[in-house]
Amino acid sequence: MRKQLPLIMTPSSETHSGGRSALTCRFRCGDACFHPAPNTSANEYVGDVIAGALSRRSMMRAAAVVTVAAAAGGAVAAPRAEAAEAAGQAVGKSGYGTGKGARGLRFTAVAPNTADTVTIPDGYKQNIVIRWGEPILRGAPAFDPEKQTAAAQAGQFGYNNDFLSLLPLPGEHNRQILVANHEYTDEVLMFRGYDAANPTREQVEIAWAAHGLSAVVVEGDRRSGKLTAVPRHRLNRRVTATTAFRLTGPAAGSDLVRTSADPTGRKVLGTLNNCSGGTTPWGTTLHGEENFNQYFANASRTTDKRYGIGTGASERKWERFDKRFDLAQEPNEAHRFGYVVELDPYDPDSTPRKHTALGRFKHEGATVRLTRDGRPVVYTGDDERFDYFYKFVGTKRMKHGSSRAVREHNLSLLDEGTLYVAKLTGDSPAIEIDGTGKLPGDGEFDGSGEWIPLVTATAKGAVSHVEGMTAEEVCVFTRLAGDKVGATKMDRPEDIEPNPHTGKVYVALTNNSNRGVGTNAKADEANPRNANKHGHVLELTERWNRADSTRFAWSLFLVAGDPNDPATYFAGFPKDKVSPISCPDNVAFDPYGNLWISTDGAQLGYHDGLFGVATRGERRGELKQFLTMPNGAETCGPVVQDRRVLVAVQHPGEVDGATVDKPASAWPDGPGKYVRPSVVAVWRADGGDIGV
Repeated sequence: MRKQLPLIMTPSSETHSGGRSALTCRFRCGDACFHPAPNTSANEYVGDVIAGALSRRSMMRAAAVVTVAAAAGGAVAAPRAEAAEAAGQAVGKSGYGTGKGARGLRFTAVAPNTADTVTIPDGYKQNIVIRWGEPILRGAPAFDPEKQTAAAQAGQFGYNNDFLSLLPLPGEHNRQILVANHEYTDEVLMFRGYDAANPTREQVEIAWAAHGLSAVVVEGDRRSGKLTAVPRHRLNRRVTATTAFRLTGPAAGSDLVRTSADPTGRKVLGTLNNCSGGTTPWGTTLHGEENFNQYFANASRTTDKRYGIGTGASERKWERFDKRFDLAQEPNEAHRFGYVVELDPYDPDSTPRKHTALGRFKHEGATVRLTRDGRPVVYTGDDERFDYFYKFVGTKRMKHGSSRAVREHNLSLLDEGTLYVAKLTGDSPAIEIDGTGKLPGDGEFDGSGEWIPLVTATAKGAVSHVEGMTAEEVCVFTRLAGDKVGATKMDRPEDIEPNPHTGKVYVALTNNSNRGVGTNAKADEANPRNANKHGHVLELTERWNRADSTRFAWSLFLVAGDPNDPATYFAGFPKDKVSPISCPDNVAFDPYGNLWISTDGAQLGYHDGLFGVATRGERRGELKQFLTMPNGAETCGPVVQDRRVLVAVQHPGEVDGATVDKPASAWPDGPGKYVRPSVVAVWRADGGDIGV
């Protein structure tokens, strides 16, 4: 008989919403979950919530706003410490951890645990590919944590690696280009004796340099899956918070994005809080600017409030050193962040772009597939409680080839097309959706959906489909456009990936502890649990399997949590034969069409990890844990190849009370060393394919 996991939560000062530490909430998203949810719309009529920043013509059309008061957040309770041990015993006795499973998932599942290491299956090996601070550009010094400088960091691998992409490198055997996001900095773990109230200019400039992106060539060992960085390669590159970007699309050049430093509204310095992303079929990478709001101070407009920007000083105090972070002085600077960024890793001299046609919000990532006639379709989620997910369908076809003209054409593909937001409708009677997660009478949470157009961009101009808003306003205030057209409020839509084998699209919804609490929106069939602390995964089937369709069917593929909890669901697979999972975040696919899920803030008493789950066949819903993280770390990336799995270990040691002098983790280099976010490669010890 399986030992039951504790389902009752007990208070703890060590956790914040979603199982994260208070330290993570503080530096990653500015304590977003401890403020009222920015979406206070009733999704029927928004009116003049946007009036403070829209044009005079739009203001004349705006009407009264309907708002819903958000309940004040509080610390979310944490599970008992013994939950991790119980979970590990349960997995070990479940009968599925024998190495059998769907093709690609034939490994012995790792038991949930709280070990301060990256735990991998039996018969597998791992190595650290690259750490924070390792030099990648010519002239960059070796990392010395006690003698950090901004100049050194600008040539070194950045901090808190998140999204990863591996691209081929023709002509260089066993080499690929690794592109990584650097989401945010955690200054108390970077600098000994850091004074949060009085950061120094050097510390701030180091943080600017530690944000952004890294492109670094990596080389694979011929006899294993080991990967090592190739320092000072001609393609290696750092993009930081001060790198020049080109703003493109309908909002570029508009009054909404002009500043005193850039009166043209077309040149932006830097990219911030890049979370997940995507790799395009034309060989570039996409990067989603997520919690950009936390870097700005002294907001005063209603539109700033909808984006969660605070009215006082920022956490990092950057506004003391550059006025562009002070909205009292540069009110439009925040309008220049919150976009999808595109980088050409094969041209280290190219100017990266911010695509306003894909909308401005907290982009978790952006993934691409092509329509039957070669046009790009981009899926992206807005990682906020009660916000939306989107699709962009381009009008220009991708060209093949490597000439400069072809690459320039392909770099413009995301500037013309239509941006849509999703509206979902369930097919069960409302009385059957009671907020407990109990399945409705038809045995499945499912229904139909509609992609509602927001704006269409063309070479000759752009057209808004939202009454009372111009095209430029839709692209800059996309959340407000979604409010006005009645998009469905979701439980933190994060990474969205289409399955290359089936065409189905999977949406990771991490959690929403405010669902159904107080006057907040209550459970619906697409978000069926009130106080949803574990999250779920949505599966979309577009009409006729066409990516440019405006209609789709949907169902919940996974409802996460302890399998012993009746509110969980694993696509109908027996729940005594799956790993427990909580808070799905980034997703990817392996060569066999299995979905791989990384978690962020798991609330079952053990560390975050990486999981594989079959999406079709008789084992559909079979979920197995592949690895776990060290203390305080989140699983990011991931990349799953034939013979290698790559993950980003983000914010290791980020536990409440931790500092450089009082570390909460000894990973990756042992006691007495700085804790360093790093990229890890995992492979089969015998050199065979992963999971077969």
